[in-house]
Amino acid sequence: MTDEPAFPLHRVIEAILFASQKPVSTKELTSILKGAANAAGENSSVPDFGKITTEQLTEAIHLLEEEYAAAGVSFEVRENAAGWQLVTRAAFAPWLRQIFPENRPAKLSAPALETLAIIAYRQPITRADIEAVRGVSIDGVMQTLLDRGLVRIAGRSDIPGRPLLYETTQHFMEHFGLKDLDDLPNAAELRKIALPQAPRPEPSPQVELPLAPVDGSEPPVGESIPPADDAPIPETPASEAPEEPK
Repeated sequence: MTDEPAFPLHRVIEAILFASQKPVSTKELTSILKGAANAAGENSSVPDFGKITTEQLTEAIHLLEEEYAAAGVSFEVRENAAGWQLVTRAAFAPWLRQIFPENRPAKLSAPALETLAIIAYRQPITRADIEAVRGVSIDGVMQTLLDRGLVRIAGRSDIPGRPLLYETTQHFMEHFGLKDLDDLPNAAELRKIALPQAPRPEPSPQVELPLAPVDGSEPPVGESIPPADDAPIPETPASEAPEEPK
């Protein structure tokens, strides 16, 4: 009777990615491997990968990528912002669309793509600055991007009026297969290009309260002048002084 074969790390990772319905992050892979090691206990047929480092995980995934590329298979390992995932190569999309026609993503219009690109490269950015670049109102386009989950409100700007800021979402990263925003085409160069900006509103004028008069005149109605620290305390008239107890 022969012992059960010991599975190499890259095959274990392959099985996890194959079974998962969503991307698996490095942290999640580490947790899965540690949990399997703890559950196996003394079972020597299950390799103990509970102490695998991030570098070892990355090396195992790269080994899978090399194997798939050399074999010319129809799928590949892809990393996006959410983690690692086994996906079909894009070249096979025409045939897969015949199997899953309902999953065909709705196309974005040219104005929507232009607006999305401005947000992606210059986020966080206000609606007014986007409109300054495009030269038209983007109310309908922005609502479409928000409804699709590609853009979200990131907070408010510090400029006067505190307008809303917009940025791309995690769904945007996954939809376009990006690991991070630096994966955008020509990201470094396009971020340096000067773009038009909306005129900044003037800050509201500060309302100054009237100063206390220093010439002895009476203060305006409804106001009082606090006594100076060295001002003499007025004496109480004898007629108004309280009687001492007898």
